[in-house]
Amino acid sequence: MSTYIGIDIGSTCAKAAVLGDNKEIVCKIIRPTGWSSIKVAEDIIAELKEAGVAVDTAKIVATGYGRVNVPYADKTVTEISCHALGATYIFGGENLLVIDIGGQDTKIIEAVDGNVADFLMNDKCSAGTGRFLEVMANTLSMEPRDMCELARHGADTTISSLCTVFAESEVIGLIGRGEHKENIAYAIIESIADKVISQATHMPIVNKRIVVTGGLCDYDYLIEAIGRKLGTDVISNEDARYAGAIGAALFAMRL
Repeated sequence: MSTYIGIDIGSTCAKAAVLGDNKEIVCKIIRPTGWSSIKVAEDIIAELKEAGVAVDTAKIVATGYGRVNVPYADKTVTEISCHALGATYIFGGENLLVIDIGGQDTKIIEAVDGNVADFLMNDKCSAGTGRFLEVMANTLSMEPRDMCELARHGADTTISSLCTVFAESEVIGLIGRGEHKENIAYAIIESIADKVISQATHMPIVNKRIVVTGGLCDYDYLIEAIGRKLGTDVISNEDARYAGAIGAALFAMRL
């Protein structure tokens, strides 16, 4: 059996996906990127070997923030292209609007038949990203996932600033005024959803399946909030955080 490996070195997490001849997923790996993309790339290939993956004969494509630091890759491909192809593999369908919420940026990708038709990328500010969620959760002394679920029970509170630093100051002010934690959590999730929507509505939505990939793909309440604001269904699943790596593995099949 031939082996095709996609490695996605993101700013926060590194993922690997291994596909077989029939495009079936053979193996998946996820771990924190840490301080060195080179180190995590080495760790991933070692872990794949331990799992019995035939890495020496595999075709390998790297993508993501640290793709140039994967020395054993046969090719590098941008994360935009990999997420479009990976999301199409995961969710099916000819026309997708892919919302990829990463650690440091948010990408909105129009995918047609697995190819990138258009995209927008927020790479100058952490608003609406995993980092924003992490900072806000730390301010509330909570885990990000727990804060997101707590937001279900909140209401009637807003955060006006899209800047992470200023938004954190607003949250501290709300805490100081005795606002209920669930209401602050609600305001934080609403703020993230609003930022995502401000990007997504610049792309064609009609007749598109809207899907979420990236590290926040299984934060159910956030996905519900995005769908509510868009006025349509937004879907995701457990493999969606590996969309970039899966897309890279699919590109490896073309080598």
